[in-house]
Amino acid sequence: MIDALNERQREAVTQPAGHALVLAGAGSGKTRVLITRMAWLIQNGLVGPHGLLAVTFTNKAAREMLTRLSAQLPINTRGMWVGTFHGLCNRLLRAHYREAGLPQTFQILDSADQLSALKRMLKAAGIDDEQFPPRDVQRMINSAKESGQRPNDLDVRDPHERKLADLYQRYQDQCEREGVVDFGELLLRAYELLLRDAPIREHYQRRFRHILVDEFQDTNVLQYRWLMLLAGSDTPVFAVGDDDQSIYAFRGANVGNMADFEQRYAKGNVIRLEQNYRSYGHILDAANALIAHNTQRLGKNLWTEQGAGEPIRVCEQPSDLMEAQWLVDEIKALINDGRARHEIAILYRSNAQSRPIEHALFSSRIPYRVYGGHRFFERQEIKHVLAYLRLMDSPQDDTSWLRVVNFPARGIGARTLEQQTDMARQYGVSLFGAVPYMTGKGGTNLARFAAMIQSMAHEAQVLSLPELIAHVTHHSGLEAHYLADREGQDRLENLQELVNAAAAFVAEEGFEGLPAGRIPDTLPGAQAAEDDEIRAPMSPLGAFLTHATLEAGDNQAQAGEDAVQLMTVHAAKGLEFDVVCLTGLEEGLFPHENSLLDTGGLEEERRLMYVAVTRARERLYMTLAQSRMLHGQTRYAMRSRFLEEIPEEHLKWLTPRERRAAPAAPAWSGAFRRGAGWNAQAGQTLEPRLPRTQASGVMVGDQCFRIGLGVRHARFGEGTVIGLSGSGQDAQAKIQFSEVGTKTLALGIAKLELLN
Repeated sequence: MIDALNERQREAVTQPAGHALVLAGAGSGKTRVLITRMAWLIQNGLVGPHGLLAVTFTNKAAREMLTRLSAQLPINTRGMWVGTFHGLCNRLLRAHYREAGLPQTFQILDSADQLSALKRMLKAAGIDDEQFPPRDVQRMINSAKESGQRPNDLDVRDPHERKLADLYQRYQDQCEREGVVDFGELLLRAYELLLRDAPIREHYQRRFRHILVDEFQDTNVLQYRWLMLLAGSDTPVFAVGDDDQSIYAFRGANVGNMADFEQRYAKGNVIRLEQNYRSYGHILDAANALIAHNTQRLGKNLWTEQGAGEPIRVCEQPSDLMEAQWLVDEIKALINDGRARHEIAILYRSNAQSRPIEHALFSSRIPYRVYGGHRFFERQEIKHVLAYLRLMDSPQDDTSWLRVVNFPARGIGARTLEQQTDMARQYGVSLFGAVPYMTGKGGTNLARFAAMIQSMAHEAQVLSLPELIAHVTHHSGLEAHYLADREGQDRLENLQELVNAAAAFVAEEGFEGLPAGRIPDTLPGAQAAEDDEIRAPMSPLGAFLTHATLEAGDNQAQAGEDAVQLMTVHAAKGLEFDVVCLTGLEEGLFPHENSLLDTGGLEEERRLMYVAVTRARERLYMTLAQSRMLHGQTRYAMRSRFLEEIPEEHLKWLTPRERRAAPAAPAWSGAFRRGAGWNAQAGQTLEPRLPRTQASGVMVGDQCFRIGLGVRHARFGEGTVIGLSGSGQDAQAKIQFSEVGTKTLALGIAKLELLN
């Protein structure tokens, strides 16, 4: 059973009884070690199958564990306690529902059901959901439960926090009445049951003679407590994880659990799995050098017997559009050389980065699949904006009407829409056309919405397409809706990227200078030069809507079809590919500018970069752009500090070090403040490895704005400048306010008071 293992794997599998921490590097065979450890314990009579407790983080991993275990040993795995934290806690509570204070048939709420339940609770309590957004309340409750806190345990320091604690109590009471539990409650209720009921706790401590934990670095505070409570004083815990791959702090994961376990329980019994079976030497050495810059780690060094392989290919392009096109050209060459498309992955830090890449793949007719998410034009927030635009272009579009008439919420309920549908059917008109026939409060709200659509349609006769989309995003309430959602940052970035997509479309199709809703007398120049047949011209708005529909639906990889894989770096964890293309290696993008404001944020970003690098088996590309459209503005980027942290011998720069014309008066984003940049006097790009350049700031009148500057706004209060774009009276600042979150303000208008 253990003959095929290397020395360190064998040491881990054959550990004597006692707590042990296995630091399993990427591609080091941790799953094999876990399963072989279970099989070795059973085969040597140290424990029976039902005396094992094995905890994973996904149901897929649990199924794989049981399948591979039954393939190694002639045992029946049915009934073994192998599963996720939530699955195992559910099993425990089903067996002891009375002691846990639950009905026998208690139901489980998923995240969407939990949010719906919270909305009902807030409505019943007469709570203003703008003052207490349901998602914020949901996040607070889940965070409290992950920390093992009930309403009475919360540290209440002001009336707002007192109200949140009260809402937590109301929600808990509602769940009790309805006999339901959410995911957080499963774990908290199971922990509380074991903590207070000694006979049940001692029963399970006697039953489980060995506890094994996968992905230990992803455990939160309560999961860690639950494990050690079950272990008691006699049951050894075999914890497998990699602190260098802890990238889920935003979900509550506490990387500190590993160090605490090593010090308090394992007491130095740490086995390091460092031999990598996935990647070549250049890739691993680059990953080791990068992660060595983190100070809060237990430490290990990956190595391989497969040889050095190829250096990491690095390409710097003038713009994000050129970066995307270069990538696609390289991918076409790889495919022509016989490389399977599904073995090529394009990774990005932010979802919004996928749009130019998708467009380049679409234009080259290369099938692709967005892993763990939606294609750009299929994302919820993008479809909302497109629905508004379609209504402006064609008010008879009932599908678009129903999608956004009450999103964001504007007091138009299901009953009102039923009546409107009846009126439309009775008079043979569209839903828009039925609005004049509606009465009462519902009719008033519908008329207000219809007037907003008409007003936006009027603006389309004046504004360019990018300006119109920005106008719709703001005046429809979508921007405010996602600003109020602390998890809405990705959606806001996607909305801003839609403005960029419109700007690129206008330039490509020859619509410059034309209002979005204006139909030209003849086809625009770009179309007229390329079209073989005569067709009627379309407005920029109509043409863009057609383009969005076609790009969303065409080139969609079918199930099982060989397709290039696109995904965020977070989604790539646990996966591996022959070829990985890591994009957007620019300061402020990767590492993300938000990480610079959070304690430990930069180290988490570096762990994320480490995960990205170690996904590659054979070939790794890193790309960056000197300018990128972000948040509706062209930003001139500096190379990511992570590129600076990789030794030169592991990199092969593909970009010629040629002189380029410098952009006129570049306004540096302060977040993009390190690495290479434009040398305006010499008219060329600075070579890598020269000293990093610091942004000098932006002058507006007699005020100088810099990154890190404290400011005060009459309405939003105090904040810190975290990004700058533009120059002079057109300059804008991205400001993190302590009370209202992030806002982008025009510096020539905002009247900011400088604090330091």
